[in-house]
Amino acid sequence: MSGDPPVPHQRRPRYAGKNPRRFEEKYKELDPEKYPETVAHVLASGKTPAGMHVPIMVSEILETLAPGPGDTAVDCTLGYGGHAQQILPRLQPGGQLIGLDVDPIEQPRTEARLRSLGFGPEILQSHRVNFAGLPRVLTTAGLTGADCILADLGVSSVQIDTPSRGFSVKTPGPLDLRMNPNKGQAAATLLARINPEELAVLLRENADEPRAEVLARRLAGRTFSLTTELDEAVRSLVPNSHGDERDKTVRRVFQALRIAVNDEFTALETLLKHLPACLNAGGRVAILTFHSGEDRRVKKAFLAGLRDGHYSHIATEVVRPGATERRDNPRSTSAKLRWANRCG
Repeated sequence: MSGDPPVPHQRRPRYAGKNPRRFEEKYKELDPEKYPETVAHVLASGKTPAGMHVPIMVSEILETLAPGPGDTAVDCTLGYGGHAQQILPRLQPGGQLIGLDVDPIEQPRTEARLRSLGFGPEILQSHRVNFAGLPRVLTTAGLTGADCILADLGVSSVQIDTPSRGFSVKTPGPLDLRMNPNKGQAAATLLARINPEELAVLLRENADEPRAEVLARRLAGRTFSLTTELDEAVRSLVPNSHGDERDKTVRRVFQALRIAVNDEFTALETLLKHLPACLNAGGRVAILTFHSGEDRRVKKAFLAGLRDGHYSHIATEVVRPGATERRDNPRSTSAKLRWANRCG
């Protein structure tokens, strides 16, 4: 008989009950391999599982971009990799996808996830860079252009659902809102430093907020450490509104701040300016937008490109998600797809 002491019994980790305190304990779907039935249940209920992102308008994007064997594709907003995962097999044999994402937390996770699916470096290149840097990425890769380019301008569900990123009010988190938390100033810093006139401009231009002046006077210069603190402050300023209208006002305020701290419109305008030169002859581009400020810029740029002879065809009307997708994935509701084809 061995003289070794018996190994003490190790209890398996248990789910933290009905009211867990930590985000990581609250959502079982953060461990899809351990709780596949939970993931399936959440998806079936028309919601996005925490820690996951359901790609929007996949079939419409594939039809528009028509990726084929040997093509070079660019996913300007790699995100969770949902669109890339559908495009990559269609590029084989001989094609490649270049994925861009500025998020230093999610970009390496997504690259590892796609590598685990068999997409090696000869098929997939992943770059931690804002899509405004697309021309430089193509030049560094020795490419004169791409055959199809996708830009999904929506915030990833993974970012929204992670409290520490400060994108959501569902759970208290730092009021940050930066895609790259290592660059620029957080939303809390911006609010503490901005004056009412400047904040009103941001609320109007970035989110079409009808109460911009009233909100700006009460919010500018104040210190908010948590997302929930700003949420409560905004709601208190629209006391006579219906609950849905309060929710919309909160979303618009957060949207305006997010666009500002990430300088999103400048990056988008830079991408749109260089897009024709980044497409091969006959190349296709598709852009998913989620609010009017983005859509106006894309529409204007595509119309100018058509007028100037860069594009042969552009979308005359926006393409929207179908009723089934809107029901199954409510986060797709505000999506608008516009496309353009480079002259041959």
